[in-house]
Amino acid sequence: MAAIVWFRDDLRLADHAALSEAAKDQGGLIALFLLDEVSEEARPLGAATKWWLHHSLHSLSESLKQHGVSLVLRRGSAEEVLPAILAETGAASVFWNRRYGPERAIDARLKLTLRKRGINARSFAGSLLFEPHTIATGEGTPYRVYSAFWRACLREAAPAQPLPVPVALRAANKQPRSETIESLVPLPTQPNWAAEFSEHWQPGEASANARLQDFLDDQVNRYQAERDVPSETATSRLSPHLRWGEISPRAVWYSAVASQLDVGMFLSEIGWREFAWHTLFHRGVQPHNSLECAPLDHRFEAFPWRSVEDAELTLWQQGKTGFELVDAGMRELWRSGTMHNRVRMVAASFLVKNMLVDWRVGESWFWDTLLDADRASNPFNWQWIAGCGADAAPYFRVFNPTTQLKKFDADRRYSQRWAPESVLNPPILDLGDTRLRALEAFDSIKRPLR
Repeated sequence: MAAIVWFRDDLRLADHAALSEAAKDQGGLIALFLLDEVSEEARPLGAATKWWLHHSLHSLSESLKQHGVSLVLRRGSAEEVLPAILAETGAASVFWNRRYGPERAIDARLKLTLRKRGINARSFAGSLLFEPHTIATGEGTPYRVYSAFWRACLREAAPAQPLPVPVALRAANKQPRSETIESLVPLPTQPNWAAEFSEHWQPGEASANARLQDFLDDQVNRYQAERDVPSETATSRLSPHLRWGEISPRAVWYSAVASQLDVGMFLSEIGWREFAWHTLFHRGVQPHNSLECAPLDHRFEAFPWRSVEDAELTLWQQGKTGFELVDAGMRELWRSGTMHNRVRMVAASFLVKNMLVDWRVGESWFWDTLLDADRASNPFNWQWIAGCGADAAPYFRVFNPTTQLKKFDADRRYSQRWAPESVLNPPILDLGDTRLRALEAFDSIKRPLR
């Protein structure tokens, strides 16, 4: 009887344990991508990630076709659609790679329900280097400090070797009906937005592997020295590929180690991604709407955030604050779907500390406009900047955009590329006054060191 392999945030053929298991089934396989934005634990995708998903599904579909397998596309509640597909096709097995955010509750309920019906439902590791339940302090609790967490990871046995693409993939005789990619995730229609994405990015597994190889061949030797300089091409630019699982972190790990280059700093950034997912797994229960998300440090529930007018917020969103580095970053985000990491910190700090706007407002904007926004890293990094997240000390740090410009974009190559006229815009606030206001706000909640 046939087996279903359920693709989610793992749109690849290599190092895909669920696919490898499904390929063993003598009845052939059904390759399913199910877009669930309606279940209680699901969070609807942002517009930018839907752009990436649209193209990534095309890439995955073409890869599967080369093996004689069609990609089946459906939408709706996983707990309703998946059993319906099983009934429609008579498949006896369902395999998937694990998720570690709130959606894992969906998977747990499904696994229990399907097994009661005699369906062989199994899940596999594939999205992280280390399973969250395997990394703990000596007291058995999750880590709250990144450096200690990553040292603990490095003391573990090396991650499992990546799996190859299955030698033989065979489609099941009976396939369910499928939507088209265009109907499932249509491309954005808003004028002047997403038009430039394809100039900067090419989604898909082949592109992910090529991007990694280019990084290891060229940029990695400059990574430690130049990774904070936004005008340089010294970073891996793998984050959207990792977000959709077009390449696995295990493949990144072993390729980096095999290069015999100095990759420790680069792998520590993969470790930061792991830390975000581990934190969400152990400590976070996120609702649909990020504006309802509770801070990890609950003292921040009483933080005196400002209510700003839409026009004031729009100046930040459109990169019209009068601060070059902030404006350049926000315009890079709008036009390319991403932003250099150093500039992300500066732009986010400006919003939550100088403008004193609730971090959840910024998180929501990035969720909609970032190609690499995921359930763990996006809110995790915003909370880190706001001071209410894991390992957020010194929580009172305020990134000065003028100082950061002089330090990391002194020749203004980055700022001139993305926001050449920003110097003509009057600053919307005084950095000194708003820094003092932010420090007074922090003092008002008397946040203790943890």
